[in-house]
Amino acid sequence: MEFDKQFIKRLVDKDKTAQTEFYRYFSAKMYGVCLRFAKDVDDANDMMQEGFIRVFNHIADFRGEGSLEGWVRRTMINTAINFYKRKLRRGKTVSIDVVAERRDDSVHIVEQMSVKELLVLIQQLPTGYRTVFNLNVIEGYTHKEIGEMLNISENTSKSQLSRARSVLQKKIQEIKRKEKQNFGTT
Repeated sequence: MEFDKQFIKRLVDKDKTAQTEFYRYFSAKMYGVCLRFAKDVDDANDMMQEGFIRVFNHIADFRGEGSLEGWVRRTMINTAINFYKRKLRRGKTVSIDVVAERRDDSVHIVEQMSVKELLVLIQQLPTGYRTVFNLNVIEGYTHKEIGEMLNISENTSKSQLSRARSVLQKKIQEIKRKEKQNFGTT
């Protein structure tokens, strides 16, 4: 589907039919973005709703530079970051100082996991770890950019990424251990 200037104008004019069509086109992809940043599906739904409200309220700001999908994605990411910051202010984050050892055999189990299983593991990360992990590993932002976005130091971003990876590795090792127990192997 192509979103030309006339369609964008309909969105700017708050045309409900255009908004519905636009939402249907982008909702699945943007829900995936929100899910990666969210602790659970309720948070993902809240982020997505908030994100589309922002998109519709600020669609006039889209200058046509770059892709519309990229602009919508960036809006969703910013919404997720703001959601994260609000949770931090409310004190609803969990701090984990667990650092697991890296084990080379964890790569094999990751290859056998589905995207859905990996998403569940990522969602279990504490909010700060999950946010930095998604911004760096999935979205490709540098630690400097992440620091600016989240108002944290570059070193804090690096530390949170390292801890996120360690926690994920530990969880993967737990899965592997359970699978071995279930299948009676050593």
